[in-house]
Amino acid sequence: MFPFQRKPFATVLSASCFAILAYTGLVGLLSPTPVFAAPPAPLTPVQALGEQIFNDKNLSEPRGTACANCHQASTGFANLNGSRIGVPLGSLPKSFGIRSVMPNSYSSFTPPFGFRVLNGDVDPIGGLFWDGRADTLAQQAQMPFLATNEMNNKDGASVVAKIAAGPYAKIMTDLYGKDIFKNPTLAFTRVGEALAAFESTSRFQAFSSRYDDYIAGRVKLTPAEDNGLKVFMDPVKGNCASCHSMNPKSVKPADNLFTDFAHYATGIPRNKAIPANANPSYFDLGLCGPNRTRPALSANVPASVTIEKFCGTFKMPSLRNVGERQVFMHNGVFSSLRDVVSFYATRDSNPQRWYGPTGVPNDLPLAYQPNIVRDRVPFNRAANAGPALTDKEIDDVVAFLKTLSDRLPAPVPPPAAPPSPPVKVAANPFAPPAPAKSTAPAPIAVAKPPPPPPPPAKPGAAPPPPKPATAPPPPRR
Repeated sequence: MFPFQRKPFATVLSASCFAILAYTGLVGLLSPTPVFAAPPAPLTPVQALGEQIFNDKNLSEPRGTACANCHQASTGFANLNGSRIGVPLGSLPKSFGIRSVMPNSYSSFTPPFGFRVLNGDVDPIGGLFWDGRADTLAQQAQMPFLATNEMNNKDGASVVAKIAAGPYAKIMTDLYGKDIFKNPTLAFTRVGEALAAFESTSRFQAFSSRYDDYIAGRVKLTPAEDNGLKVFMDPVKGNCASCHSMNPKSVKPADNLFTDFAHYATGIPRNKAIPANANPSYFDLGLCGPNRTRPALSANVPASVTIEKFCGTFKMPSLRNVGERQVFMHNGVFSSLRDVVSFYATRDSNPQRWYGPTGVPNDLPLAYQPNIVRDRVPFNRAANAGPALTDKEIDDVVAFLKTLSDRLPAPVPPPAAPPSPPVKVAANPFAPPAPAKSTAPAPIAVAKPPPPPPPPAKPGAAPPPPKPATAPPPPRR
């Protein structure tokens, strides 16, 4: 048998308490999730190339801005790159866009752009960017390189030339052939494909949130989170799940993406900090421009519907990782998640809070204001009906939304630092000065001559008497 080993009482108590909490299901309240997620799966060669491109700050003009600058896991994959006005800063000084960063986590699930007709209701759906102008993730990945207010390259050939002169050019030639850089158009296509491959990995769609642990039965929600989930799903209260699709009874990823990818006009207040909005006649019309041309309606759309019905609509992003974002909505007007939920709950009961004294939506021309959603909960309340949610319900919905944050991967430990040089102790400035060392040469030691031998004895003389021997001391008793 193994010898009995004593453990500190605190350790035994902690382990026992944890076992009891795990048995009763309360462990989810005290220890919601591990601090870090499991290490991501190894990358394929194409995905690894995409990672190199994604993090390369040499691919902007001027150099210094990478895709990663605006898409960081720690900020919900939507970072402002140092901007404080709700829209990101590009590679040029003061190069601000007109829209906030669209999160790129879970974007690989996005369908191509089109129109959905359901029970007579027509909605634009799908596509990448806030206006759905890119049908595939590979197409979307190419566009920021060429946007003046983002990475500011002249053309795709300029990006390819920088990669050809960079440290991973050989990876490109190994994957796509030694002549890949001789065809810049094809090479730029491969750049988009590599980025799309990388953004489709578990690094961007981890499904490792507290909510995922909850639907898998690994943890329980707190009372506030649980009530927030109920309000989120309640069709007569928050009704959030009618657009932010989810199903807590299913562990299938596609059933819990928290978006139906449709485009809506919800009457978001104007962000007056955006430089373009200094012109009162300027409006961002989303699906109707200015970053895209108005799309043609598909054959399934009734003839009575015109494209103008969708001017001012923007694609609804997934709510996963929403609790980590710096700003919210297509124009970044909100910097608080609670303000977002409050806007939905009080847009109609207290419009002056959001639009100023007139109470009229101020970020759409009057001609397109009928496009604002008013036919569903919580946007169908009479002005005198009061808020759709109480303050407590708003707080609970926010608590639930924060369960959608994926755990960050464990940090990679830095390489071991070289040993530090020995520390030199500084001299005491108040100590008396040390005596000066003599610069005279050290004296040379001279050996003493041995004593002279005794004179020889004369003939006939008696020899000298021997010295008496010294008797040893008596032993001690």
